[in-house]
Amino acid sequence: MPPRAAATDSRWRAVRAATPADRQGAAHGRVTFLGHSTLLLEVDDLRILTDPLLREGMGPIRRQVRAVLPELFADLDAVFVSHGHHDHLDLPSLRAIPGRPTVIVPRGLGRLVAREVLGPVEEVEPGDRLSIDRVHFEVVPAAHSGRREPLGPTGPALGCVVRGSRHIYFPGDTDLFAGMAALAGSLDAALLPVWGWGPTIGPGHMDPERAAQAAALLQPRIAVPIHWGTFYPAGLRRLRPAPLAAPGPMFAEAVARLAPGIAVRVLAPGESLDLD
Repeated sequence: MPPRAAATDSRWRAVRAATPADRQGAAHGRVTFLGHSTLLLEVDDLRILTDPLLREGMGPIRRQVRAVLPELFADLDAVFVSHGHHDHLDLPSLRAIPGRPTVIVPRGLGRLVAREVLGPVEEVEPGDRLSIDRVHFEVVPAAHSGRREPLGPTGPALGCVVRGSRHIYFPGDTDLFAGMAALAGSLDAALLPVWGWGPTIGPGHMDPERAAQAAALLQPRIAVPIHWGTFYPAGLRRLRPAPLAAPGPMFAEAVARLAPGIAVRVLAPGESLDLD
């Protein structure tokens, strides 16, 4: 599909222009892992937050690392929600984000999100291409359920590729699928989910081995494991610590076997990777 300009709030853009983030501009790229599937992606002038889950926990699932610093979100351009599951589309976290960034959601979830946020809401589906702050945002498919359980709306599960002077792939939640190969050779960084929030993972997710196979398909310059090491059921950490701590290093070991030409950076929540 031809690219189109994303809906934006002109008043909020004026505020942002008056207080630009550090190191904005051409040839800038940085990824900050904030835990689970929440990342701050900075490419040139664009600052976009993915799947914000900023709370201490949801029911019995508790945060095991330090909470996200709110000042990171003072001048966001956009928020991308990959699908409707509660650990990716968390309405209290969306309400906590200051300003009026554009919120990009799967088609079918716009009405739900628009009731919670102040800025524009863009519904998208695979194949859509947006332009935000002169940076291209491509919507790609994911192999995962997008239904918001138990009775919420249904939309497709999505990933995205942010393309400016740096190209970053964020797949949301997904299993390995052959279509990933279409992105091969074009990526500076692939942010690959390697686990979840419990001692086991269900269908529609990758474990470290399958995530390494995805890296071999995608052939990014750098691969970063995400969706691990952040949330875990209360009281289970002392009994079964491995599923919380092991998936990231296991992914690095698997990539070294299956795709040794790809660099891996295992980030702790709060750490950044510069792509400059």
